[in-house]
Amino acid sequence: MLAAPLAQAQALRPSSGLRAPVTQPSAGPRTADFIVALVNSEPVTNSEVRQRLMRVEQQLSQQSSALPAREQLARQVLEQIISERAQLQLAAELGIRVEEAALTQAEQSIAAQNQLTPEEFRRRIAAEGVDINQLRNDLRNQILLQRLREREVESKVRVSEADIDDFIRERQGRNDVTSLQLNLAQVFVAVPEDAPAERVQTLQVRAQGVADRARAGGDFAELAREFSDGAERANGGQFGLRPAERLPELFVEVTRSLSAGSIAGPVRSPAGFHVLKVIEKRQSGLPDAMVNETRARHILLRLGPQLSEADAVARLAGFRQQIASGQATFEALAREHSQDGSAQEGGSLGWAQAGQFVPEFEAAMNRLRPGEISPPVVSRFGVHLIRVEERRQSTLSARDQREMVRSLVRQQKATEALRTWVQDVRGRAYVEFRDAPQP
Repeated sequence: MLAAPLAQAQALRPSSGLRAPVTQPSAGPRTADFIVALVNSEPVTNSEVRQRLMRVEQQLSQQSSALPAREQLARQVLEQIISERAQLQLAAELGIRVEEAALTQAEQSIAAQNQLTPEEFRRRIAAEGVDINQLRNDLRNQILLQRLREREVESKVRVSEADIDDFIRERQGRNDVTSLQLNLAQVFVAVPEDAPAERVQTLQVRAQGVADRARAGGDFAELAREFSDGAERANGGQFGLRPAERLPELFVEVTRSLSAGSIAGPVRSPAGFHVLKVIEKRQSGLPDAMVNETRARHILLRLGPQLSEADAVARLAGFRQQIASGQATFEALAREHSQDGSAQEGGSLGWAQAGQFVPEFEAAMNRLRPGEISPPVVSRFGVHLIRVEERRQSTLSARDQREMVRSLVRQQKATEALRTWVQDVRGRAYVEFRDAPQP
């Protein structure tokens, strides 16, 4: 069954979280239909519940999730339909509409994500027994619900600077192991089993000397390579970044309150003495200070009545050959032919972090090595030729980190506000239950 994330095609970056509805094909003869509930006098039928139930069961089985009893799942599905019906009625009252152009664009986006032309897409779903009118109606309802929620909930969410400060303080102030990640390095001085007290004292002095040199600014990696008996000595004593729960409890206990660069120890374990250095410390929920970035160019040909997907793919394959043979440069072809705002910059998209482009574009870009040019790539915006210029790791500025935190806080607030709003809309609806659904 065809299904893919859907986004408004306004730029290369995605702007929507809609998903293509999976409309269940006809499954043979049905029993007589009947009304199971009224939502503000509008009926919900048993066939609606059955169709939604089959889709939910299919999705859960694909996710390898345990299925509840069918009658219980049918009641949950009915409640979901009631809640959505109340929201769609509210959208109608507020005059929210979905234009045919937006609906057609949504359908074309799904087709492009499945690398099909609109005509091929319709033939495919017809072959699967799906009614195109039902699919378009499901799409229309999804877009209505999204527009309603954007208007009534998301547009009203505000994030203040104090909210950002509170979020950062909360995450940095957490002291629970479950949210902590540590990269520790150690110099391990082994103490043989049944070693006499004099030998233990000698080894402790050795460990203390290492700790003193480390605190005085000595190169910890060199100290580890010279003095450590641990297996990680070849790596400068580093364990690598890992959840604190996967480290010895003793190590976490003596380092959890320390900042990066600090030295702990020597501390004694049954195996010997440990001098520890905190290389890196992260608290889950905060954005990483380092991000991977890619600088790429592209040539975009948009599909339309004058240009089919097959023709666009052929043209871009020709451009690729011209570049490979030295007959033209990527930049010159982009300036002349690309139907994107980046054309005047030779197709340059600048430096971009993960998630800034639509998935089908980003997946193709991520497979390229610097200097490589992709084959023609179909996305919801048309067909692209992509070249990766270079990649780098970049440190986020304090301002960028705050903006990432702002997005996290906004998402949290929007999720909670949406949950409350959905409950309120459902609570204000008059619902009359009739016969129980028969799944």
